[in-house]
Amino acid sequence: MCSALLLGAALLLGLYALVSRGLRRPAPPRARPPLRGRTAIVTGGSGGIGAATALELARCGARVILAARSAPRGEAAARRIRTETGNAEVRFMHLDLASLRSVRAFASAFLREEPHLHLLINNAGVSAGGRTEDGYGLTFQVNHLGHFLLTQLLLERLQRSAPSRVVIVASRAHCSGRLDPAALGRPVRGALQTFQAYCDSKLANVLHARELATRLQGTDVTCYAVHPGFVNTELFRHLPRWLKPLFVPLAWLFFRTAAEGAETPLHCATQEGLERFSGRYFADCRPQEPWPPGRDDGLARALWEASERLVGLVPHLPPAPAARGQ
Repeated sequence: MCSALLLGAALLLGLYALVSRGLRRPAPPRARPPLRGRTAIVTGGSGGIGAATALELARCGARVILAARSAPRGEAAARRIRTETGNAEVRFMHLDLASLRSVRAFASAFLREEPHLHLLINNAGVSAGGRTEDGYGLTFQVNHLGHFLLTQLLLERLQRSAPSRVVIVASRAHCSGRLDPAALGRPVRGALQTFQAYCDSKLANVLHARELATRLQGTDVTCYAVHPGFVNTELFRHLPRWLKPLFVPLAWLFFRTAAEGAETPLHCATQEGLERFSGRYFADCRPQEPWPPGRDDGLARALWEASERLVGLVPHLPPAPAARGQ
């Protein structure tokens, strides 16, 4: 009986897969503005959503910097995008967000070699345990602290190149995030520590965009936090072995492709007329309300100030106003 039930479940899953794949239609191509003469950085650009985002930006004529940890994968992705788009202005630069030293080295090299920056796509992310060389939780540093430092180091170039945009790839997982500014960067404890650390980092992404927008009011630099949807990428390659046989088939059946996941980041990077939504959270290419902690201006300020201390920065911008309307 048990074997028959398992076989029946497998057949149903297989039938669902065939039907869902057969009925699924690719989204109609979106009209994007030409980006020739514009320079973009895409972190995590060697694969997944980052590579899909970089590919579309290159198709629009942008000069695209693939910022990634693996040189072989990054160089291969850059070659592939150049070949597919015919755009020779695609290059790889090494960036390891798990090392604040590497973030500083990348920013220094970029500022020395590239005169402009119009789009900063903070896309790279991990979901894994452990600590970085800087002593912080790996997931929190890669997903938030490294990107926070990178954005601050490149902010003057973004302002000089304005109008420009910062797009921060967050997640609906921010709904389960919990942030204590006094304990930022410490590895999360508990049975679901990897999942909780990921959720915490995604809440930090939403709040980072919110506070950055507040501090950039009156400039031509805008920023957006985006939920790309649940995408079948290598993000969860560090899952426990026992969970992968359950997770991988579900991801294949239900999750979006990387190209589909890139749609909302690309929308926020290229769509005209979004300036009034700076600091907002987007999903499915439209602004949506984040979970209440993601709208907490006090928490956003506290996160910003704590992040500055953790990465060794002094404030570069005037303090945020006491309150801001939605």
